[in-house]
Amino acid sequence: MIDILMPALSPTMEEGALAKWHVKAGDTVKAGDVIAEIETDKATMEVEAVDEGVVEAILVAAGTEGVKVNTPIARLAAEGEAPVITPVPPAPAAVAPKPDPVPVAASVVQPPAAAPPVPVKPAGDRIMASPLARRLAEAAGLDLAAIKGSGPHGRVVKVDVDAARGRPQPAVAGAAQTPGTAPAGPQQPRQVQTLEQMGIAPGSYDLVPLDGMLRTVARRMTDSFRDIPHFPLTIDLEIDALLAARARINAMLEKDGVKVSVNDMVIKAVATALKRVPAANASYTPEGLAMHHHADIAVAVALDHGLITPIIRSAETKGLAQIAVEAKDLANRARSKKLKPEEFQGGTFSISNLGMFGIKSFNSIINEPQGCILSVGAGEQRPVVKDGQLAVATVMSVTLTCDHRVVDGAIGARFLQVFKAMIEDPLTMIV
Repeated sequence: MIDILMPALSPTMEEGALAKWHVKAGDTVKAGDVIAEIETDKATMEVEAVDEGVVEAILVAAGTEGVKVNTPIARLAAEGEAPVITPVPPAPAAVAPKPDPVPVAASVVQPPAAAPPVPVKPAGDRIMASPLARRLAEAAGLDLAAIKGSGPHGRVVKVDVDAARGRPQPAVAGAAQTPGTAPAGPQQPRQVQTLEQMGIAPGSYDLVPLDGMLRTVARRMTDSFRDIPHFPLTIDLEIDALLAARARINAMLEKDGVKVSVNDMVIKAVATALKRVPAANASYTPEGLAMHHHADIAVAVALDHGLITPIIRSAETKGLAQIAVEAKDLANRARSKKLKPEEFQGGTFSISNLGMFGIKSFNSIINEPQGCILSVGAGEQRPVVKDGQLAVATVMSVTLTCDHRVVDGAIGARFLQVFKAMIEDPLTMIV
């Protein structure tokens, strides 16, 4: 008997919704078959079987939400076993969400329940490992066959590769401490008062339960703001020449049905500036600074609840038309939760643009492990002084938030100087 467990399809996934089954009790499956679709906090992804056998039982019905990682969702009869077919459990009834008896502040995230230990299952010459673990092991020059897996049936996952590299792992809550020593790792989140404790009467508000995405965003942003020594650099840009160049470019591309936005031109300018100031295209790691070979630009996309940052890979090698097409496609699929993990995980630099909402300037929280994020405000007509005379120009304010461990003030200022020159004279993007 082999249990199929709810997989961790991203490093931040704690639970997901079992959207659809592609198999039923009695079906024979082999490794690599698509057996289900899982909705995570970021996207909907297909799940492949890692073992062969006959499906004895579907343990979690399609449509079930909040399924914890490593929870058994189906059961296989292994080779040589007589399958005992079990009927499919009923789908969960739709019920209105109920508020918690004691409201909990959004910033306090409970850790996921510990997963039960799973036996290591031999797989012959085939090494079972998650795609992320394979990429990390290859980048670190590690032999996957020498790494003991802690995932389902001995599957090698990210934490196993991290351990093999000697990277410190997060402290486990409740782990024994040596007497007289301080606990290792970060402190537990502070306890926040309930709304009632702060004088807000019960029944005077509606409580919207946190979904997986909101919990993940809340945790990651809290960790980033608390743990990264960050600082902002703000600069004003005159964008009249950029707007004129955009109008000419769109006139040329009209026959192809492509329309370049100001944000697309910002992406191109950022990517080119990162290649000219490579010290700004870096990430902090415990082993050293990672100096990235390409400018993989993550662009914040607002969803109904939360946000996601799909990535334009190697943006420095792409023209404005290609960037515009890719950015539009990624944004559309992000809003329908159809992105693949590799399309929103990673990236070397982020851009967040709130100009379309009329926001003049703002500071963004760094998207770890990236070293910088650029906050783009609205372009508006402002009085400026040119050659001692008062004039009017279209001005846009941008703020670069930097991880001081990677990008200090001088590096950040050099990046903004190069970026400003390209925005104010768009021809310099291509020379």
